[in-house]
Amino acid sequence: MSATLAPVAPARPDVPRGLALRHTAYLIARSLRILRRQPVYLAFTLIQPMVWLLLFGALFERVADLPGFGGISYLEYLTPGVVVMTAMMSAGWAGTAFIDDMQRGVMDRNLTSPVSRGALITGALAYQAVVTVVQSLIVFGVGLLAGARYDGGVAGVLVVLLCATLLAVIFAALSCAVALTLRSQESLIGVSQFLTLPLAFMSTVMMAPALLPGWVGTAARYNPVDWAARASRDALLGHPDWSAVLGRAGLLAALTLVMAWLATRAFRAYQRSV
Repeated sequence: MSATLAPVAPARPDVPRGLALRHTAYLIARSLRILRRQPVYLAFTLIQPMVWLLLFGALFERVADLPGFGGISYLEYLTPGVVVMTAMMSAGWAGTAFIDDMQRGVMDRNLTSPVSRGALITGALAYQAVVTVVQSLIVFGVGLLAGARYDGGVAGVLVVLLCATLLAVIFAALSCAVALTLRSQESLIGVSQFLTLPLAFMSTVMMAPALLPGWVGTAARYNPVDWAARASRDALLGHPDWSAVLGRAGLLAALTLVMAWLATRAFRAYQRSV
């Protein structure tokens, strides 16, 4: 008696690159439409960086008078730090969209549709990059109106945008990987809160390196938030050390690739489990 074998589903052909890019653009536009339909959250996303800049700038303004601070105004010191901190904290919630899609059945429909699987990840990361650029430009504008000066010019601002975007993709990829693995909003919120605030305060986002406790300064050397903050701040100087700036930007780029790979692995594991 011969056993009856179930038919094997044919392998899904690779999606052409041009079509995958169109799928990515569609998913970015979808996320932006969802954001537009949530005016309170949209306002919070855009206003929060301004509040941080003006509030922390006023609270710690006299810190710039301390010996060893660096001879620049605290507002000019803080502006790139707020850009970096905003990028990290906003991206830390990127995985919530995946969990919402799982709970509403959207993810299952996407997995049975012709949409590129890679676009589901790249679309989420690219959307976060777009949000980060908009938030960063708002912070720069508010800082300029408040009296900050950016001696690094357009090149310096572009480097800050690059570093902030890379950092946002790093944390968005991590958030998506956690979401695809744990599949719980509460767990994702817990992980995000556990990581973001300590990483922000164990860096030079708000305090000059010379004024940090020794162990914090040591930890900051291995902190991607600090890499982004230092590279951004140095790029805004009149005569930056470009070798140091590009070195830290290179570290961010390398970590971005690692975290994107991690998010892709988590997505494939999720596919196999459903």
